[in-house]
Amino acid sequence: MNKKKHLSINFFTTVLSIFLLTACTTEESNNYATDNFPGLKIKLLVGSALDEFCQEATQKFNDTRPELSNGTKFKVYCEAKGSGDVVAKVVSLANKLKNGDLQADGEEFPTIFSVDGEIYQSQLIYQVNKLFPGQKYIPEVADSPMLANSPMVFMARSDIAKGLQKVNNQFQSLAKAKTHQDIYSSSPSSKVYYVHTAPTRSNSGLQALVAQFAAVSGKSPEKITVADVQKYQPQVKKIQSKITRYGSSTSSLAKAMVENGPSWASVGSVYESSVISANSNLEPGKNRYQAVYPKSTFTSNMRAIIPNAPWVSADEKAAAEQVIEYFRSPEVQEIATSLGLRPGIPGVSLGTKFSPEFGVQATAKYHSFSPPKPSVVEAMLNSWQKTAKKPSLVAVVIDSSASMLGNKLSAVQNTLQTYISNMGPREKIALIDFDSAVRRPVIVDASQKGQEKALQFIGSLKADGGTALYDAAIYARNWLQQNLHSDTINAVLVLTDGEDSESKISLQDLEKELKSSGFNSEKRITFLTVGYGEDGEFNSDVLQRIAQLNGGYYSQGDPETISSLMRDLQLEF
Repeated sequence: MNKKKHLSINFFTTVLSIFLLTACTTEESNNYATDNFPGLKIKLLVGSALDEFCQEATQKFNDTRPELSNGTKFKVYCEAKGSGDVVAKVVSLANKLKNGDLQADGEEFPTIFSVDGEIYQSQLIYQVNKLFPGQKYIPEVADSPMLANSPMVFMARSDIAKGLQKVNNQFQSLAKAKTHQDIYSSSPSSKVYYVHTAPTRSNSGLQALVAQFAAVSGKSPEKITVADVQKYQPQVKKIQSKITRYGSSTSSLAKAMVENGPSWASVGSVYESSVISANSNLEPGKNRYQAVYPKSTFTSNMRAIIPNAPWVSADEKAAAEQVIEYFRSPEVQEIATSLGLRPGIPGVSLGTKFSPEFGVQATAKYHSFSPPKPSVVEAMLNSWQKTAKKPSLVAVVIDSSASMLGNKLSAVQNTLQTYISNMGPREKIALIDFDSAVRRPVIVDASQKGQEKALQFIGSLKADGGTALYDAAIYARNWLQQNLHSDTINAVLVLTDGEDSESKISLQDLEKELKSSGFNSEKRITFLTVGYGEDGEFNSDVLQRIAQLNGGYYSQGDPETISSLMRDLQLEF
């Protein structure tokens, strides 16, 4: 059976929206639809923490030219997404199967999948059981073989980590503290700036959120009730108030902490493997970071799931079992340890990366949390989106110069509609259109009136004129400074398809202004830039410089990828 890539995703009921994490999709998975392999094609869909392991192990497995006992040759293709996206995709496909929109032998279904922790696996079981009561298409957690694991830790520089190690309940301390000295008297007096990924799509973000509720309630996650979520929501909101950035990638957050220092984020909730990765190949002058292991945390068990479902044929199941047996072999498990993941089977040496040199402890001791009830997880996500999440105000700066004619502009218009329709109640944006001139912002929130204003703005966009990129960037920064809220994530997101041709200020003047934007203070304004189109149509070096001056980053998109790229960027806020 040949299976093709399917990108329709719906998240479970309490989440306002779920987006495709195409940035994590690998070259191997992109070749799935075009590979003319004549045998059985097995799709393996994993969470992003398992991405590199999956790619290396899959390549080695395919090199063995596997075949079934009946002589059928097969090949495995690995694709990685955020764990929330994995759940969303499987649930969406199962829903299509139930409604008759997809046949059981449809090419879209993955044969094997994995998420980066047991909370999302429990959610997957819960959601599919609701669609097919009594069928038990998704096996129980304990019946899914372990591939690897990586405990959730706090990541901080050594001077800050020492203080965090001294306290019994780090999240309770974060809720009360303004500075690290408030957490422990010998720590630096610098302010607490905290990061974790968006819990609606990232496993580490969801585990961090659940751990926060556990910490402030004094209850283990499995004992927390829906009523507890409402009761302890204010304390979790205090922790969230320390957030400087969310995001979709745990490893990217960890690396950005090293790159930008404690003024960008002084503490992060990440995987142990992310600390190892961030400390690998440190640039000169960059500080080493340490993992702080809470007394209780999530182990992030990454298990292989073979559905007991009609979309998995007997041959596919037999092939999947071969794949899992190979992935769990001692030789292949060493790939996991080389990447900073703990092995899924006993008896495998951890290797050299599990050492203080890489910021971790080989024999770390902690109590491993169990997942909450799925209904409680849904309540936590609703609470986060509607109340606890830190508010954001983002100036979205859109290039509508003449070079945007044709499908470029229409793709951006469609993308903006999706972006706006998925805004949460804690989000607000200022839409700023520019060509040769920069126009006044249109302020949009998630209300019906805000949506209507946004649709009018999108419909009014016309491709004409030159590109006053630098003027637009400084205009957006100035507008945000005048409308700044200290308890809000403030950012500028610039999308352009060309080099500056009409600005009154120079690049040097812009850089000087951005350097004085107070990024290392409560008045921080982050810049994210997107080069839109083909290489050579815009100056990527300039866009990268603009972003990096204020703790942001540069991305590249085109009419095919801009929608998924903007969905990922929306998670930053």
